[in-house]
Amino acid sequence: MVDSPHEALHRIFQEDPGIFARAFRAQGIPFADPESVTEMPTDLTELKPLERRVDTLLRIRGVDGEEYLLAVEAQNKRDPDKASSWAYYLAHLHAKYGLPVVLVVVCRDRATAAWASSPVDFGTSQWPSLTLRPLVLGPHNLPVFTDPVLAAQDVPLASLSAIAHSRDPEAGAILKALVVALTTIDPDTALVYAELTEQGLGNTPAAQTWRDLMTADLDLSFFRSETQQRIRREAREEGRGEGREEGREEGLASGVLVVLEARGVAVPDSVRARVLACTEDAVIRSWYARALTATTADDLFSDERRAERPSDA
Repeated sequence: MVDSPHEALHRIFQEDPGIFARAFRAQGIPFADPESVTEMPTDLTELKPLERRVDTLLRIRGVDGEEYLLAVEAQNKRDPDKASSWAYYLAHLHAKYGLPVVLVVVCRDRATAAWASSPVDFGTSQWPSLTLRPLVLGPHNLPVFTDPVLAAQDVPLASLSAIAHSRDPEAGAILKALVVALTTIDPDTALVYAELTEQGLGNTPAAQTWRDLMTADLDLSFFRSETQQRIRREAREEGRGEGREEGREEGLASGVLVVLEARGVAVPDSVRARVLACTEDAVIRSWYARALTATTADDLFSDERRAERPSDA
């Protein structure tokens, strides 16, 4: 049965196929960035009643001119039958399209990634006729983004990494960095990766952390996933929503603090109280903008301190 984490692990390549080249270049495998990408049919069914379907299939032409097919499979557990299926996919696609085929397997746990990474020989022990060598992405080799600045430089890769590291002890810091990074890109794109992240986290403990971060609402008014709608509805039913404007200001004020904490900036109780007590939207937004680059919590109020200083005679 196909589940949401399974979908997110391969659909993210549909949203940004270049994530494939960037992820493996960092590991010394020199794939060029795509120049053009065509989404291909994923149905590999033969005329006989035998259905074979790859998760995601993309036709890529790199800026270096090389063209190939990228087959992406999301794998959440070991499956002894998968090697044969994958070998079939590669042979069938090469025969059908006459192009080289690269198989990428994306995993959410190290054990599955280790299993998927092992080459599989087909043939006799004396002479293997075919060797299957998937490229594997998972928690063992995807970078960990706990710095929002670095996460903002490649939001798709940061989203995939957050899914792969959903069971990591640093999952909370990883998700905080991703939330901040989402506020730096356009709302429509941010919505895609916010929802893919939610799907990919599945029922892991990190999923609740993600929901909590979404309720902080770092000015993520674009985020309208099922989880967010439910949380907002429950808040209204419990009498916690005290007016649309007030709720928006409180959410953004909380966002100022989350940004600082996600960036590792210490927040004294006095600053926390001042930020949460503020009801002026323009002031909160100015603090939020400074929080993205502040090195200390007091930097939020830098303009106010300058205004208080006497002008030079």
